[in-house]
Amino acid sequence: MELYENCEDVRGCEFVVWRIDHADDWRRARGLNRATYFERGGVEHFLPAAMDSLELKDLFTVAQFIKARCDHGLKAGEPKNIKNYVFFEVEILDPKTRTQLCYLDKVDPSATVGEIKTLLHRLYPKWYPARQALKLHPEGKALKDDDVLEDLPVGTTATMFLQDLGPQLGWTMVFLSESIGPLFIYLLFYYRLPFIYSHEYDYTQSSHAVVRLACVCHTLHYVKRLAETIFIHRFSHGTLPLHTIALNCLYYWGFAAWLAYYINHPLYTTPMYGKIQIYTSLFTFLVCECGNFSIHLALNRLSCNGSRPMQIPYPSKNPFTWLFFFVSCPNYTYELGSWISLTVMTQCVPGSHTLSHTFSHTFSHMRISAVNNPVFSLSFLSSVAVFTLIAFVQMTIWARGKHKTYIQEFREYPELRSAIIPLFL
Repeated sequence: MELYENCEDVRGCEFVVWRIDHADDWRRARGLNRATYFERGGVEHFLPAAMDSLELKDLFTVAQFIKARCDHGLKAGEPKNIKNYVFFEVEILDPKTRTQLCYLDKVDPSATVGEIKTLLHRLYPKWYPARQALKLHPEGKALKDDDVLEDLPVGTTATMFLQDLGPQLGWTMVFLSESIGPLFIYLLFYYRLPFIYSHEYDYTQSSHAVVRLACVCHTLHYVKRLAETIFIHRFSHGTLPLHTIALNCLYYWGFAAWLAYYINHPLYTTPMYGKIQIYTSLFTFLVCECGNFSIHLALNRLSCNGSRPMQIPYPSKNPFTWLFFFVSCPNYTYELGSWISLTVMTQCVPGSHTLSHTFSHTFSHMRISAVNNPVFSLSFLSSVAVFTLIAFVQMTIWARGKHKTYIQEFREYPELRSAIIPLFL
């Protein structure tokens, strides 16, 4: 049985069709708790007057009403494609003790992991989102912030485990801390502060032009990095744990001190091929630094979504960007060229025997450079060369990762490009 009533408060012919179980609501709140159906020009509309106690599934259309009457009073079916909205429940546990840290009720299925981290942060202010790693298993992989709850392999009750990543710093602070240290550490050795070399050399400077040029190149490189970090680079919202930053700083600062110690040592000798070797390397260094800066400017103009590129980088009228024809990460290629140039220009070779007697009284009788002795040249590695080699390995890993991302994101990505070394690697 249906309740049928004509209304005259809306233009045209209106029908309000209710199920019998809402008849009492209609009588109690006549005209308040109802929805009207009407037809204008063949287009059907619903006009909600007040939907306090009315659900969409309880309405019949005029066509269904007429069909029900034509079918000898048979009740028409309910509207189809009505989605049942189901909320999720999220339980967050400690991975070690399995104690419950948080229970979130009525979580929207379309909520992301990042939004869940924000809710958890409200309960535990010390665990800001960047410090949290949510996992589905205690030893599993951390979920990404953009992972959607309903897409995860969980039921309507999701159990997650919280890993505290410790204090975090943003990428801007990471780059600044890595670059400021080497800049000032090198200058300490260049001006030969006390307790670095013998007291007779305190606050003195080398008479070799190559030593001064090496200081200019090293300083220029890190000043450029600081300027790029502040004004050019665009970082994602990701962070790095404080202990990882400490290891990175130890690497950069330690190598800066090691190579500065030998280049600025009072017993340092000039390169084998003299001015030709020095100034050729200097020119190559400056070209690579300009190229690296140009690539960073070009990348800054590209649109990206966090760390995901939205465009393929292509060469421009700037000749320094033409390396994009051959490699995906020419900024790393130029960076490698800069350090190779500095290695050739300084040709500073510390030996194992020298290292073992660094603080001995006989150190003053040893030669820091082995250019005059081929045996030492073959037996020992340059401090700058070791840093360059390690940097090359690390930059190759980064370049191959970015090259792979480009290939996955863009089907039309140029096939000729390599990762870091043209036509090779």
